[in-house]
Amino acid sequence: MNSRITFDIRNFILFLLLLITEIIIALYVKNRFIRYVFGDFLVVILMYYFFKSFIKSKPIYIAIGCLIIAYTVEFLQLVDVLKMLNIQKNTFTNSVLGTTFSYSDLLAYTVGILCVLMIESKKIKSFF
Repeated sequence: MNSRITFDIRNFILFLLLLITEIIIALYVKNRFIRYVFGDFLVVILMYYFFKSFIKSKPIYIAIGCLIIAYTVEFLQLVDVLKMLNIQKNTFTNSVLGTTFSYSDLLAYTVGILCVLMIESKKIKSFF
């Protein structure tokens, strides 16, 4: 794997736009599908463009890393890690890490990453 540290302003701006979108969804949207499913779909895309802002690597490597992080957080919900760490009453950690394991979240993360990979495959030739 040939990766290096860099800074890409376009990817960072895209990350910021996605972050603002996620914050608006979290604060103002009451629709359960948009809030939970679409929010999970967007969060892996947000993570992808955050890491892509600072790491120059093949898209597949960054995408797999983001998917591993998302899956790990989801499975930590299954074992109730917030309760184990005695931080279950913290609103911020509940919002960031979530509180309930769901297979639909795993599906939303996977679909989000697949969308990113489809977009990236159209942009560059050295996809893998």
